[in-house]
Amino acid sequence: MTVRPTTARPADGRTLPAGYGSLARGASGPVPGTLYALALTGGMALGPGEGREVLFGRNRPDVHICLGEDDARVSRHQGTFTHRGGQWWVRNDGRLPIRCAGTRLLFGGEEPFPLATGYTPLFAGGSRGREHLLEVFVTGPEDERPAPRHGDVTRPPRVWLLTEQEKLALIALGRRYLLHEPRPQPLTWKQTAAQLAELQPGAGWTDKRVEHLVNAVRLRLSRDGVPWLTREEVGEPVGNALNDHLIRALMVSTSLVPMDLSLIDAA
Repeated sequence: MTVRPTTARPADGRTLPAGYGSLARGASGPVPGTLYALALTGGMALGPGEGREVLFGRNRPDVHICLGEDDARVSRHQGTFTHRGGQWWVRNDGRLPIRCAGTRLLFGGEEPFPLATGYTPLFAGGSRGREHLLEVFVTGPEDERPAPRHGDVTRPPRVWLLTEQEKLALIALGRRYLLHEPRPQPLTWKQTAAQLAELQPGAGWTDKRVEHLVNAVRLRLSRDGVPWLTREEVGEPVGNALNDHLIRALMVSTSLVPMDLSLIDAA
């Protein structure tokens, strides 16, 4: 059965009110593979079925889920969820890309993006930097639902051990990231060395020394399984990609944190 654009909900579908609550907390359906999709204005739950579709976009009368109705940058029909081959897929039918998990952008005309079981946030770009959130949750078998673990000890992140010199070099290299600049880039080797030489005159800071220290950390993390830290993984042209990925990996693991900037200031 294929769902047609209409103001009514699809057959076998269930309307979700605007105050339904975030799908990030999970959802359960009578049938594994049930799609839940929710915007600020409300949403819909629909069980699996070959060819079933749910449309979303700005034009409330012609879609099942209204998204960004007050923002003319959002397309009237921004995208479609389709069930085929036992899986839900999302297609971009609009002009601007839809941002999926992480930094993945789905453009109009591209092949649909498969939705995994569980929670997936989608973002439609709007005017003046706005992003309109469409939460998606696809249910799995009940025995796949994770059990509550309220009393378990919190698992700490993998923190990478750095020498004092390595840490100083990386803090200086990634200063813009630690300062939360909008689109940070690593400093060059020369810029990093000059900053450190100014802070520690006579300590022997050179661009080659900084490069050696940072590359040693990068290769260490790569050997321990951190991805995107080698030229083979990134591909040419490399540019700043290796240092960018390294700094982000260290920050995600809390091996580098914004408070570390005080070490530079103290130096």
